[in-house]
Amino acid sequence: MTPANHGATVAERPTAAQQDRLDFYAHAGTITSPGHYASLLEQLPDDVATLAGIVPGLSVHEYMASGYGLTIPPERQSESHLRRLERMLERVLSLDNGPLTEARPPEKRLVGVCNHFAVMLVGMLRAKGAPARARWGFGSYFNPPVFEDHVLGEYWNADEDRWVRVDAQIDGVFRKALQIDFDTLDVPHDRFVIAGDAWAQCRSGRADASHYGIFKGDLRGLWFIACNLIKDLAALNKMETLPWDFWGAMPNPGTTLSEEQLEFFDRLAELTRKPDASFAEIRRIYESSPVPPIVYNSVLQRTEAI
Repeated sequence: MTPANHGATVAERPTAAQQDRLDFYAHAGTITSPGHYASLLEQLPDDVATLAGIVPGLSVHEYMASGYGLTIPPERQSESHLRRLERMLERVLSLDNGPLTEARPPEKRLVGVCNHFAVMLVGMLRAKGAPARARWGFGSYFNPPVFEDHVLGEYWNADEDRWVRVDAQIDGVFRKALQIDFDTLDVPHDRFVIAGDAWAQCRSGRADASHYGIFKGDLRGLWFIACNLIKDLAALNKMETLPWDFWGAMPNPGTTLSEEQLEFFDRLAELTRKPDASFAEIRRIYESSPVPPIVYNSVLQRTEAI
């Protein structure tokens, strides 16, 4: 990928409608804006592989900390609740003010979860003028045979005329621990299943909804997939929330969905499975009920400002 022209030739020039969509995703939103650190991102290399390699050198996943020989002290656990890229970069540089291209030792990295890796990658790509977006769904490679709640980034590859999914969270430690056997710079769609596809598979009986969620116990099921559908809709509108943010039409844990809810989420799944073809409708639905300025953080059990 070359962000300056995205590799497009005259023959490959997008239609006006497609170009509008690509332009939308090539600019930062509320969450992915680097703010005061814009110049630092502009100085980064252009290629996706290098950017995806930079991200895990800046953040460590709180649930994989032991793999790096690290114990997260209580006073740093709040870092995983940072939402905005500007705040993430502020914390990264407060721990180590070296160039972003230099991997920090694990104890000097931001404590995050999958969302932080996705937001960093998407923010870096958008800072280079490359269309990029986060996608919510479920990964098959964390705890097989179940599919775990996950978010990653995807960018527009003009040479191949498609969106390519990239999991910047997977570094050498993750790769070894999870025995990753696929290209994390082009994640297969059966290894990371977007929320809309998971919903469609479960509604048709081709998959078991109890296999989709997070951890063990009650945090699985069709209601959980529905919550991820709403988060994916928000991300497609450049509002990348935390995994545990709760708002609006999201069902309560363990809810048996009504026929009205099933119809609503059927429609949402249909739209988000083909977001480019449904772009105008996705924008309309979101704008009629956007992520509110205050959401409920279900981990901290309190309301917080986005």
